[in-house]
Amino acid sequence: MSRITDIFFDLDHTLWDFEPNSDAAFEKLLKQHNINVSIVDFIETYRPINHQYWDNYSRGIVTKAQVRKGRLIDTFEKLSVTVSDEMIERLADDYLIFLREETRLFQGAISLLEYLQEKYKLHILTNGFNEVQSHKLKNAKIDFFFKTVTTSEEAGKLKPHPDIFNYALKKADVFAQHSVMIGDNLKTDILGAKNVGMFVIHFDPEQQNNIDREIIPKVNHLLQIKEIL
Repeated sequence: MSRITDIFFDLDHTLWDFEPNSDAAFEKLLKQHNINVSIVDFIETYRPINHQYWDNYSRGIVTKAQVRKGRLIDTFEKLSVTVSDEMIERLADDYLIFLREETRLFQGAISLLEYLQEKYKLHILTNGFNEVQSHKLKNAKIDFFFKTVTTSEEAGKLKPHPDIFNYALKKADVFAQHSVMIGDNLKTDILGAKNVGMFVIHFDPEQQNNIDREIIPKVNHLLQIKEIL
């Protein structure tokens, strides 16, 4: 790690605590539009559907537009709740507006960023939508930590495709062998980064992946990264 100059972070599920932020956004959304469904039932149904849509999106199977609306359509259908096409469109737009206003970060995120910025140049590399991710960073008051922000829309490819990593490295003006990628997703963040020659740190707060820490360094809490970098 002595050669490292630049650190790349995934945003959602790594610094920005997606699940509680998303839950809060949906609670406001359903209330504002008077959708008669239990928030608990909605979230329980929505989460696996959303996860599958994002997995398909990362593999190029569905488009951004299909993710935005399809995950809602499928959720309401499974809950046997009738929602018009016009309302789906409005809900999809408003959800992203509410979502980017939420500011919950993983415990230790600010402390870690303050520590790392004294030693390295920091960057964001995310598959999230352009119009949402920049607002998340700004509203959570962490945007100033990062020298560059690269999204999949900007790069034209999604993680784990090597093109998005190479695009982000070129934008940051750094070689892969001098960089570390920190992210929660073993496939898109970690293996994708390793395939272009970057060092990696896997953030696994739920301890879901049983991997050899000597092969892929892994932490369960963000502040444990201080022991590595």
